[in-house]
Amino acid sequence: MIGKLSGRLDWRGQDQVLIDVRGVGYIVHVNDRTLAAMPGIGEAVSLYTDLLVREDLLQLFGFATMLDKEWHKLLTTVQGVGAKAAMAIMGTLGAEGVARALTLGDQRAIQAAPGVGPKLAQRIILELKSKAPQVMAMGANLAVAAVADDSVLEPITPMAPRKAAPPSLAQNRAAYTADALSALLNLGYGQGEAAQAVSTIAAEQPEADTATLIRAALKLLAPKARG
Repeated sequence: MIGKLSGRLDWRGQDQVLIDVRGVGYIVHVNDRTLAAMPGIGEAVSLYTDLLVREDLLQLFGFATMLDKEWHKLLTTVQGVGAKAAMAIMGTLGAEGVARALTLGDQRAIQAAPGVGPKLAQRIILELKSKAPQVMAMGANLAVAAVADDSVLEPITPMAPRKAAPPSLAQNRAAYTADALSALLNLGYGQGEAAQAVSTIAAEQPEADTATLIRAALKLLAPKARG
């Protein structure tokens, strides 16, 4: 659904970053290796992404290369391996390390990831050893890192301080819907489908703020996701 984000790196935490994409900020969860390779605050950044959608949660996971993303997706097919556990494994071993561990049946290497015990490591080896070659075969084509240049950066124009009347309810609603629509467009949805989804949710939930509109619209659009 959301394959890539390119924008300005606004903030970096212990396991997540904030990327500003044309005025809309996205929290993206990353592993240790990806975080260490990211540029400085305020610089252009680009990540391949995978969106986890649950009933009460939306989380974006970011990857430096499509190969990292494919290994992460493969790891999450194993029962007991959630998105965060897969991120821990990728952060510890990297794409090449995961491929080597699965090929050699190296259970201890998988166990080196935080939160992965011997039983889970054994299950990962057993279930993925035969599937690993499929991802390894794509390695040469998918190992290219996502690249963002300064063209993705929006200029920061300082605003002169001024007193203004508090926005009306109608103005707030208009701002919320505009921001939600902008976010959906940045995520790759077409103008028509995005506008229709936001309009539908806004009519059903007139008090909804931007975040609520985005979450509800994504759920409405989920059946139409492009995979």
